[in-house]
Amino acid sequence: MARGQHKVFLGMAVGVGKTCRMLQEGQSVAAEGTDVAIGLLETHGRAATAAFAEGLELIPRRRVPFQGAVIEEMDLPAILRRRPQVCLIDELAHANPPGLEHHQRYEDVEDALAAGITVFSTVNVQHLQSVSERIAEKTGIAIEETMPDRVIDGADEVVVVDLAPEALRARIGEGKVFPARSVPIALEGFFAKENLDVLREMALLQVVEEVEAHRLAAELLHDEDRLISNVAPERAHRLLGLVRPDPSANRIIRRAWVLAERLGAELDLLWVVSPRQADDRETDRHVDELRRLAAVFGAELLIEADSSIAGAVTRAAVSRGATHIVMGTPHPRQRFGRPGRSLVDEIVTAHPGLDIVLVGDLQPSKVGAKPAG
Repeated sequence: MARGQHKVFLGMAVGVGKTCRMLQEGQSVAAEGTDVAIGLLETHGRAATAAFAEGLELIPRRRVPFQGAVIEEMDLPAILRRRPQVCLIDELAHANPPGLEHHQRYEDVEDALAAGITVFSTVNVQHLQSVSERIAEKTGIAIEETMPDRVIDGADEVVVVDLAPEALRARIGEGKVFPARSVPIALEGFFAKENLDVLREMALLQVVEEVEAHRLAAELLHDEDRLISNVAPERAHRLLGLVRPDPSANRIIRRAWVLAERLGAELDLLWVVSPRQADDRETDRHVDELRRLAAVFGAELLIEADSSIAGAVTRAAVSRGATHIVMGTPHPRQRFGRPGRSLVDEIVTAHPGLDIVLVGDLQPSKVGAKPAG
């Protein structure tokens, strides 16, 4: 059975119009004769949103006991029995109550896709695990429901539903998003303009990174096809991502994972610590954090204690059979007041057979900054 296609409508925050856009596209494909049903719709009491669903079949929710009450949740078994060609499912990162088939809704969607159902879904960018960490750093607001970045990276199509922060704040002020009593708190808190600016940047960057990852993967595949056509021996791909415990690790790991998926490759992650760091309790804490992040992407984390990053990379590449290195953009080191060789130069010299993929910095770095790894 062919796997269904996953189309995600991604927004910067509640109120930008993701659900309406998903419903509009559902109506459009239904008008073409496609069998469409709504698996889960959250209107939040907005009549305008409900109006977009008129005429579409709504699969009833199931009643689930939870903490002494009864709540209504998406009925995954009913969706799988009904098996529409296209199913519309709102709020991809929603956490299910205990006792259901899966912990989160994105896992329910995986079951629907595996059953051959095409799914249109919605999610706000702050629910992506790596983005939620950055949002917390920049705004001080912790996001409770998060999901692995791989859900978006693995989607067949991501549509950014964009709205200028000023326009969203105006909608909130007019009472189109929240009840009137909640408007002042919303505008002064999570929906402050500076927070929305950060969220919008993250949403747009997410798609830019996805497009760039596809381009890089296509180039790598093209290069490999060219080598094979020239009678070069075919070899299995294996990627080694160079990371360290800072925000750059999220982008490097996500880019490495996307490339690994496109190439059908295994992924390892490597953090090179100095001999002094190896016995530091703070290092142990960082190792745990990186190991958890690696687990989300199905990668194995390797820790090497060495004063030479290039030497440790070479050893790990040889022992793991790596064909590609994915790393942050290195910068020349200062030696006697003049730029010296970069980490890329050192790795290429030590192991000429490796292909190296550089992940650009989000912010310009100063010459002499420590490279990822």
